[in-house]
Amino acid sequence: MTNPQSQKVLDSAYWAERYQMQKLGWDIGYANEAMFSYVLARPKQMRILIPGAGRAWELEQLHRLGYEQVWAIDYAPEARASFLERVPDFPADRYLLGDFFEHWGEYDHILEQTFFCALDPRLRPEYPKHMARLLSPGGVLSGLLFDFPLDENGPPFGGSREEYLALFQTPPQVWSEVSVEPAQRGIPQRLGREFEFRLVRSEQSAKES
Repeated sequence: MTNPQSQKVLDSAYWAERYQMQKLGWDIGYANEAMFSYVLARPKQMRILIPGAGRAWELEQLHRLGYEQVWAIDYAPEARASFLERVPDFPADRYLLGDFFEHWGEYDHILEQTFFCALDPRLRPEYPKHMARLLSPGGVLSGLLFDFPLDENGPPFGGSREEYLALFQTPPQVWSEVSVEPAQRGIPQRLGREFEFRLVRSEQSAKES
């Protein structure tokens, strides 16, 4: 696997500038059904987290459908403000501002929506570890990942199925299920360039401190 050293500092200032300059190529302007349809088969009472939520179209959709325990987190105050202006009846204290890797909680489902591909690739080994810390036993991480070569030109940063499987299967006892398969649905401009993935937190393994 290549290990590009990002020339950009992908911090809160970087993402705030992207919103201020309206450089929002990842924002499709509506909820991507391919990304969250798996959630709809699960109980509405479950605790859901959407990291790197941005303007959070999926968060709005789940809220409208009656999911009452949904949280979001993002670096950029502009993203949060835009969402709360659009969805004023959403509880503002459930859209958090801050660094995902410093966030603690317990969730039944974490929804990946262009968060992984926006991270500096050097943070990738920490991604499944922190996801596992946040998930309850039997909890699920699911969403979409990009299918194109990983290089230094992101964000977004891509990867291959083999790279993703190697990342998520280490260490193997954390996840009872690891699935990464070509996406059969999605927005037209990304068809053939995404994987659907799902990780299920092992019921047996203890949480990493």
